[in-house]
Amino acid sequence: MRHLVILVAVLLGALADPAFPAGTTHSLLMKGVAFEPRQITVHVGDALKWANQDIVAHTATAKDKSWDINVPAGRSGRVVMEAVGRFGYICRYHPNMTGEIIVEP
Repeated sequence: MRHLVILVAVLLGALADPAFPAGTTHSLLMKGVAFEPRQITVHVGDALKWANQDIVAHTATAKDKSWDINVPAGRSGRVVMEAVGRFGYICRYHPNMTGEIIVEP
């Protein structure tokens, strides 16, 4: 039992260590057939969570095809940003819906 307590303490310490930073989750909306905000700056390891407030399905699809999230009406979808850069994205169903994610180190 003592070894289990020590193992848990070590694991909790590792999770709190700045060498293992926890990413932030950023909320975006799909509303009025538009992304809100249209542009966002985040860091590597951060998550983006799109909430679809429209009555139709949308996607958040990277123009370079590196990720594609399908979000039914009233639901949400999520992706973790893993690389530095500027990523344009669209809704495949509504190509006039565009956005950009700027990912910093």
